Amino acid sequence: MKPAKIPKSAVLVLDKLAKEGPLTPGELSIRVKIPIRTVSFALKLLRKSGLCKRRHNLHDMRQPLYYANRPRIDELEIDLNRWRAEQRRFFRIV
Repeated sequence: MKPAKIPKSAVLVLDKLAKEGPLTPGELSIRVKIPIRTVSFALKLLRKSGLCKRRHNLHDMRQPLYYANRPRIDELEIDLNRWRAEQRRFFRIV
């Protein structure tokens, strides 16, 4: 999935995961203030794109913990910065 196709709700969830570390879907729903169903959908999209990962919650095995996949996020930031630099170069010539 291309980063441009990620909905705003998924970006909010990813931002919260990146800042606050591993969280359950219920915790994310409360902290981001969006419905649990929307959080679950966002997590599904983020996992498919490799931007977040899931691990077992040893305190409550019914609710997995999700965390941001830092190497993948950094990789996308490098690609985004490269694209921005190319666009600036293109617009300077024209």
